[in-house]
Amino acid sequence: MRAAEIRVAGHPPVVADRPAPEPGPEQVAVRVTAAPITPLDLLCASGTSYFGVPATPYVPGVQGVGVRDGTPVWFATTAGMRPGDGSMAEHAVVSPADLVVLPAEADHALVAALGLSAVAAWMALTWKGGLAPGETVLVLGAGGVVGQAAVQLARLAGAGRVVACARSAAALERAGRLGADGVVRLAEDEDVERLARRLAAAAGAVDLVLDPVCGLPAAAALRTLRPGGRLVNLGSAAGDECPVSSAVLRSRSLHIHGYTNNELDAGLRREALLRVVSHAVAGELTVDHERVPLREAGAAWTRPGRIVLVP
Repeated sequence: MRAAEIRVAGHPPVVADRPAPEPGPEQVAVRVTAAPITPLDLLCASGTSYFGVPATPYVPGVQGVGVRDGTPVWFATTAGMRPGDGSMAEHAVVSPADLVVLPAEADHALVAALGLSAVAAWMALTWKGGLAPGETVLVLGAGGVVGQAAVQLARLAGAGRVVACARSAAALERAGRLGADGVVRLAEDEDVERLARRLAAAAGAVDLVLDPVCGLPAAAALRTLRPGGRLVNLGSAAGDECPVSSAVLRSRSLHIHGYTNNELDAGLRREALLRVVSHAVAGELTVDHERVPLREAGAAWTRPGRIVLVP
């Protein structure tokens, strides 16, 4: 079969022929139809994650979509986190516990593009963030896959108002198409107080901030929250640290939560994924993605946007 191989940590994969994997005890074989390149794949393959330097060579891909015995499935792997191969190949072997059966009409590439990013957005909004009908949601990092999904999922979960914040005009134009009621573009010379004023002008009093970026935008967003408001962080695209004012926290009794998909057991992950997929099948949820042939995995490895490798 053809597969992408990480041969040296920190370098793009090389596409090569290798034997198709044989299922071991408590494993099943899947013919892969779509495999996304995600930030977690890049991090693991870099050798700089807290998982350590991966054993090479290995096939990257922490999630994918495929077919098992004629049935479409989504699946997860631990490629790059533990020894073993992932989804960026024509065939993969996985644990049955990591399979989710998909509706026959699901678009495999779109489901792959959404995947765990959309699961994170949904669970951060509803499970961790406790979004209630009619509340105002501010989505930071609205240009990324998590942010794009969050704009749509907040509305589907009953938000009364959704405001998106991003760096590029194109990302904000897309957020508007996806249902955002208001948008705020980050400026290059932004400071916390100025950004907080602009966010508040666009959103009013915010109930819930969905934060995949941390850094200065999160610090500004905290200042827009109403008393008792919540911020859920699930990423650090704008920086690993966020300056938090004790006075802002205490004067408004704010709640800051961290979220990771690692909190989910297999049952919760399956339920969330199927909720996301149901919205996608209904035409209510999408994200920008580019389908790229598997043979071009190396060239597409660090290309901006969500890349989905297909046969």
